[in-house]
Amino acid sequence: MRTLRLITVGLAVAATTTAALAAPSTAGKPGTLPSTGTAQIFMVNPVQSSGDQSLSDDNDADSPALAAQYTTAQLRNLDGSGTLSGDWVHVKSSTGAPASSASNTFLYTRDQDQFEQVMGYFWVNEAQEYLQSLGFRPGGPLRPILARSYEVRINQYGGDNSFMSPEKDYLRFGKGGVDDAEDAEVIMHEYGHAIHNDQVPGFGSTVDAGSIGESFGDYFGVSTGLQAAQRYSWPVRAEQACPMDWDATSYTSAPHCIRRFDTGLTVDDRIGEVHYDGQIWSQALWEIRQGYAGLGKSARAWDTTLIQSQFDYVPDTSFQAAAKATYDEALARDGAKAATIVKDAFARRGITF
Repeated sequence: MRTLRLITVGLAVAATTTAALAAPSTAGKPGTLPSTGTAQIFMVNPVQSSGDQSLSDDNDADSPALAAQYTTAQLRNLDGSGTLSGDWVHVKSSTGAPASSASNTFLYTRDQDQFEQVMGYFWVNEAQEYLQSLGFRPGGPLRPILARSYEVRINQYGGDNSFMSPEKDYLRFGKGGVDDAEDAEVIMHEYGHAIHNDQVPGFGSTVDAGSIGESFGDYFGVSTGLQAAQRYSWPVRAEQACPMDWDATSYTSAPHCIRRFDTGLTVDDRIGEVHYDGQIWSQALWEIRQGYAGLGKSARAWDTTLIQSQFDYVPDTSFQAAAKATYDEALARDGAKAATIVKDAFARRGITF
């Protein structure tokens, strides 16, 4: 769940690497249209692509400044029905008419309700393609995660919040301020919760486990957005250690962040609230990402190791147990130097094993 909170400290910048995404697995298409369409989306979010901290929602109004942050993109893996339904995503909306097109062309602006529907489809599909490119796909080499058409509900929740429902197996995105589905990092944060629940059903039953869930959602949103920016050659002009900077314009001062990956928090600073305490874990994840880059290893390599290690978590895992599982996976996949980076990053946050 996305809950509003701003922590303002120094800047950390991650190293990233460029790598082609593997072709995702696909299922048969029941419709008559092609499986690929055309859409207009934000390049992750307009603050990230422009660096302009003065952008504002202005009650969903379009503007030249925001229009400059649109890009035209492919909608892949559609089912051919002319709606936003496909192999990995099925969009529902209670706000405005459902997006549909007899030509698979979905070119909306943010003042139209259908824009958020398109964002939901594109970014969940993008996240699934990223997982599959790392090896988490039907047929391996790693176990598939969420390899099914996942339901995305747009603006069916009145508050300025969004969540993943583990019982009913869907994502729901709310309104209020910036509509949540306008920010890809919000969408992929919630998909991060779905990833955890798919790997470990019922994950997040304690404060530590819930904190890990919130921090992984933040990290996965940022990492997948940065991978997409590399894939499509989009600009990144805002701080990378700062998730959901467009959504956060409605409730924070500049520079806008919902949370941060560089707070310096340790386990001694815990307050028993999962979004705040999660910044302890997310800073370790961010520093490990940077440490891998120092070894000449890609962010993709670290993301693969991190996500694979999560299969060994339990629903009520502690920071210590999850850190040990992550270390063990790094040692097995990436070697002793990488494992030491993992262990040391957790130790700096007071997480030892």
